[in-house]
Amino acid sequence: MKTDSASFQSADSLFPKDRSGVIEWLQSRGDALEALYRRADAVRHARMGDEIPLRGIIEFSNACANDCLYCGIRRSNSKVRRYTLDEKEIVDLARQMEAWQQTTVVLQSGEAETYGDQAIGELIRRIKTETHLAVTLSVGNRSREVYAYWRDCGLDRFLLRFETSDPALYARLHPDGSLKDRLDCLQALRSLGIQTGSGFMIGLPGETIEILAQNILLCRELDFDMIGIGPFIAHPDTPLGGESNAYANDPDMFFRTMAVLRLANPQAHLPATTAYDALFPNSGRNLALQRGANVFMPNNTPARYRKDYLLYPGKPCDDETSEQRASHVFLRLRSLGRPPGVGPGHSHRSQTASAT
Repeated sequence: MKTDSASFQSADSLFPKDRSGVIEWLQSRGDALEALYRRADAVRHARMGDEIPLRGIIEFSNACANDCLYCGIRRSNSKVRRYTLDEKEIVDLARQMEAWQQTTVVLQSGEAETYGDQAIGELIRRIKTETHLAVTLSVGNRSREVYAYWRDCGLDRFLLRFETSDPALYARLHPDGSLKDRLDCLQALRSLGIQTGSGFMIGLPGETIEILAQNILLCRELDFDMIGIGPFIAHPDTPLGGESNAYANDPDMFFRTMAVLRLANPQAHLPATTAYDALFPNSGRNLALQRGANVFMPNNTPARYRKDYLLYPGKPCDDETSEQRASHVFLRLRSLGRPPGVGPGHSHRSQTASAT
């Protein structure tokens, strides 16, 4: 990998043309690894700037119809206390977010039609009418018609992770769906002009470095607006509880993947996801923001429900109020010399395309 100053100028022209080149970067060690991190951060600075958009998450329901083998809110986990927030509580939280300089609300739930498509549409309308927030939904697979209805209600973005690019591995871990169905939903979202986010887990049981490299290449091919990644961590009350991450003995792989992903997708928003803090308490998301990530997603789920939305163990779920968490986010960003973003934080890729 080149490390001269010219190498920081064009992430696109220097990115490997095939999977073997991506694997070589993922295997960086020593000085080459430090150069990889520096280059990813330089590309992030050049393409995305230093401001960090704050996208506040509201986990509005933990009801789920799926039985993914690693997820703590899977349908078959009888130990979970199920909940669903009402519309008023969600809208009230969204209003408060503006005072915390959060410019997007991310409405996330298990993959179940607890609210109903029309009720979600009305919720989007209310938030868009009563706040200045951008709205992201993350509620799983739906039909193209439903996505179009939500877009017409004011939806800005949709987040739907494909988790792995390997069809057989996907089918083994997700008995209720297929990779093809997931990718078809992502294509429908893109065709409707909805800003589309996706992503994958790092270190799934059965994952090889070849699959990991292919995950990165799929993100590059589909040119997502946002890409969320994080270490695989199985919940103990699931069939994969106790399974180790494929890179448990190589923790740098989680950050190498972030750096290579930034170089593969110079204009995508890359969040520093909570799973990084779960494995590396108090420092994981900071390191991700220094190695390619540019978005922070504070959790605004009411404290009384946070422990009921445990997709994996170790997820920060303390009893702080959302206001206290917002204050800690500002301190965290200040320690990195990165100011919170202003404006809706829309897709850089879409803005570039519309300007040409």
